[in-house]
Amino acid sequence: MSATDHDSDVEGEHAPITDLSPSAKLVYKVLEYEGELTQEEIATESRLCARTVRYALGKLEEGALVESRVCLDDARQSKYWIRD
Repeated sequence: MSATDHDSDVEGEHAPITDLSPSAKLVYKVLEYEGELTQEEIATESRLCARTVRYALGKLEEGALVESRVCLDDARQSKYWIRD
C-alpha cells in the first residue's frame, strides 16, 4: 500500500489521541477543560511555547480532533475548539 492509498483510507476519520505527541495531548486537554481558545491563550494555559502550540494544533487539525475559525474580536487570530 502506498502512502497516498493510506491517506485516502483514513480521510475524514478521527486520529486516536493516544498516537499524538505529549504536547498535542496537553493542548487537547487544555481545550477540553477550557473550551474555545486562541493560540496565545492555549500557550498561557499549557505553559508551552507558541511554536510548540502551533505544531500541536496542526497535528490535532490533521487528525480532525480540533477545528478553528477566525476570531471575531481580532481577525489576526483563530479560535480553536474540540470537534464534536
